[in-house]
Parts: sequence; C-alpha cells; structure tokens
Amino acid sequence: MRLLLFLMAVFAVMAATGKPAEAEGYPWCSNFADGAGVNCGFTSYQQCMETARGSGGYCAQNDWYSPPVAVARSRNPKRTHRPHKN
Repeated sequence: MRLLLFLMAVFAVMAATGKPAEAEGYPWCSNFADGAGVNCGFTSYQQCMETARGSGGYCAQNDWYSPPVAVARSRNPKRTHRPHKN
C-alpha cells in the first residue's frame, strides 16, 4: 500500500513539473469529418488531402507551425593554410 502511495506521489510530481505539450511540427492539419479528430502531421497539402478525403474531412494550415530557422553563413569563412610547393 505504501509503495502504491509513493508511486502515485512520484507520478503527481512528474506531471506537475513536466514541460507543456508542444505543437506538432508540420505545416498541414487534417480535420476529419464529424469531429473525429485532427492530425497535424503532414508536410504538404496533397499528402494531407489524401488522408482527409477518406473520411470526408478537409485540410487547413497549422496555426502553430513554425518553420525551422536557417543558420546564416559567415561572411568571412575561415581559410585553411595550404603550404606552398617548392
């Protein structure tokens, strides 16, 4: 009984301190017919529609999607030293 109470307490602490849920990382969401759910796991509109058509649903852009940030290249890349041939 004590073990069960201990495990419940540990679970409660983990649930309270866990990080919040994050949005899906894809730009298109399939909204299934009759409120059957939403799936925001599609990279293209065509891919989304292939899934949504089967249920009579529709696709919409994911409002929570944030595209990956590209890292800019340095304007002065480091040059490697090449020894001169004699």
